[in-house]
Amino acid sequence: MYKYSDILSFPHHRSAVRPHMKPEDRAAQFAAFQALTGYGDEIDEAARLTDSRPELSDEQLNELNEGYRRLAEIIKTRPETELLIFVPDEHKQGGSLVTVTGKLRAIDEVHRVFLFEDKRRIAIDSVVKIKKPAVITAGNF
Repeated sequence: MYKYSDILSFPHHRSAVRPHMKPEDRAAQFAAFQALTGYGDEIDEAARLTDSRPELSDEQLNELNEGYRRLAEIIKTRPETELLIFVPDEHKQGGSLVTVTGKLRAIDEVHRVFLFEDKRRIAIDSVVKIKKPAVITAGNF
């Protein structure tokens, strides 16, 4: 016969003090232990990609200057504006390109920032492209 055949027919022991543990909770006891806390976060951070700030050609710089001029002309209308800006990464070299949209309230020439109605302040030097309002040049009719 089997080694424990004399006790196989007995009912499972139920404790009066503690309820029977669910299988999910029991499995959690044996989950992997992370001995090096924070190490996974460091690896994720090192693997995170950043972009370098785009170098603008003379033509792109001229378009950007034309866009600034156009925005300054129509600023009183509080134009719906869409800007592509470069945001430097806080933790490593590089950054990312982000699109910012909103109604432009003013251009602060002294502090070199765009002021939006929702109180956002975008540095003029961070702008890579003015997407909206579109700048009409001889090449894009």
